[in-house]
Amino acid sequence: MDIFFLVEKFTLIAIIFTLSLVIAMYSTYAERKFAAFFQDRIGPNRAGPFGILQPLADGGKLFFKEEIIPKTANMGLFIMGPSLAMLTACMTSAVIPWGTYIEIFGRNVSLQVADINIGILYVFGVVSMGVYGIMIGGWASNNKFALLGAIRAASQNISYEIAMGLSIIAVVMITGSLSLRDIAAYQAGGNWMVIYQPLGFLIFLICAFAETNRAPFDLPECETELIGGYHTEYSSMKLGFYLFSEYINMFISSAMIATLYFGGYNFPFSDSMGLSQNALALLGVGFLFIKIFFFIFLFMWVRWTIPRFRYDQLMRLGWQGLIPLAIINIVITGAVITVNAYLK
Repeated sequence: MDIFFLVEKFTLIAIIFTLSLVIAMYSTYAERKFAAFFQDRIGPNRAGPFGILQPLADGGKLFFKEEIIPKTANMGLFIMGPSLAMLTACMTSAVIPWGTYIEIFGRNVSLQVADINIGILYVFGVVSMGVYGIMIGGWASNNKFALLGAIRAASQNISYEIAMGLSIIAVVMITGSLSLRDIAAYQAGGNWMVIYQPLGFLIFLICAFAETNRAPFDLPECETELIGGYHTEYSSMKLGFYLFSEYINMFISSAMIATLYFGGYNFPFSDSMGLSQNALALLGVGFLFIKIFFFIFLFMWVRWTIPRFRYDQLMRLGWQGLIPLAIINIVITGAVITVNAYLK
């Protein structure tokens, strides 16, 4: 195997992993600042200028906090839960195309870790494993409130994964591929999928809120009912892993929304700028991250605007609302594709 290929991939993996951690870390800071703005207060402002060192202070606090493991907990599974949640959160980014390619020493270096032709199925497979981290953690804690939170998370994630999968089927029908790179390339020239799939985008967005356990769908850790939910018994960096995995999932979900419906790394007038391939690729990465940051802001905006759902409302929305709408969207998309093919 080409040693340079391995160096390229390991370097890209290291960069994406580091970026995921940094963005997740500073998403906590951004969320506290946005919450303060929405609630007319200041927010973190002590650690460093404007409080920008607050995430580092919080991380240091988690590292040095006393770690408490309940005597009646299942030690092995108690440790495995947050580790699995963090692992699955980081694995999802492997198939996201962050850009086209750059030229280095005569080699074309792809800005995607793994361009597999079933990228969407890979994402769903990894995401569906993430619920095991929550379920195992809640069960291993030997705490009734944690177990209730884990059961809620499992039923919630399974319910909304169905609607999310159905919403993407329409995208696959239009693009004719399960590869995220092909889907991003299809949207070049402003041909964004959200124009053809506004209902599919809305369904996917709502399901992304539920899949990441973000308010108003944060029933698995509902403080008013379950103390802290599935991670009630966790402390120190084990708790930090659960919190970090949520913010990494939010970052990856934003990247998926941008890639599937908003053109990914594509940006207007890219063909007429006359720039070099490296400049175009880096500009594409920049535009993709602008879209990602917008959706991260949207996640935070909704959290501090809409009150939490009741659990029966959450399940009713998933099963009686989003799934039928996603099926109708598939039927309409199939009909339009068939009519267009007939007219041609």
